[in-house]
Amino acid sequence: MREAAVRAEARAGWAMTAPALIAIGLFFVVPAIASLFLSFTDFDIYALADLSNLRFIGFGNYERLLTNPLFWQAMKNTLWFVVLGVPLIVALSLGAALLVHARTVKWRAVWRVALFAPFVTTLVATAVVWNYLLHTRYGLINYGLGFLGIAPVDWLGNPRTALPAILLFVAWKSFGYNMIIFLAALQTVNKDLMDAARVDGAGAWMRFRHVVLPAIAPTVLLVGILTVAGMFQLFAEPYVMTQGGPAKSTVTVLYFMFEEGFKWWNLGSGAAVAFILFLCIFAITLVQIKLARRGGAI
Repeated sequence: MREAAVRAEARAGWAMTAPALIAIGLFFVVPAIASLFLSFTDFDIYALADLSNLRFIGFGNYERLLTNPLFWQAMKNTLWFVVLGVPLIVALSLGAALLVHARTVKWRAVWRVALFAPFVTTLVATAVVWNYLLHTRYGLINYGLGFLGIAPVDWLGNPRTALPAILLFVAWKSFGYNMIIFLAALQTVNKDLMDAARVDGAGAWMRFRHVVLPAIAPTVLLVGILTVAGMFQLFAEPYVMTQGGPAKSTVTVLYFMFEEGFKWWNLGSGAAVAFILFLCIFAITLVQIKLARRGGAI
């Protein structure tokens, strides 16, 4: 009877999860497999019109990408976002979470809403607003610099400042989501340990380093992985703010993939870019997990 009940529960579980599994299979697994197949072909607009024009070319797309200077420029720009953007966003998120979690801060609910609001606003609309803020002639930021005697800066028209300007926008736009995750983790920190550390004379920094940080280490890893994936998949920000310019200085890997697949209709090449991007994210995620295990975070 017990085995029959277990089987009945298993059937019920599969029946309830079947719709979700079917949806994942149809809209994720099948397209992923099809994209992998496309990456080994010369699928383009001519093959889209007539499949008889489709040819299997093996690793031809990958070889061509690895010899394309623009692809390496896009990879360099993307790694720049990852190396500088991930620590910045994680630090901002954790700092904001600590701020709105502190009992001594007044209007905590208001601060939480205000800091989270940029994340839920429309990305294109906020990117357009930032374009005006950064405008060389009538932007509010350059207007403020004028009071300090600093000449206007062409933030988005100079290759040296375009990437930092976009990074600041990305950090402002996305840190609110991670802040909520950190805030949930901070609420699970053992209060008895915090009180004991306070009684022993530990200051705020010592309590954070030896009590709070070890407790939320798995959350830091999670946020780090999500942020790395987000930085590797930057597209809308450079697309709206700079269109990849100036001089291709803000082209990211995803932006390059978009141009390959939907501007030049080299869908096979675009699919190859997607899988190279997947391998990069997968490799860095494995490194993060390995480092976290060595540090005892998981």
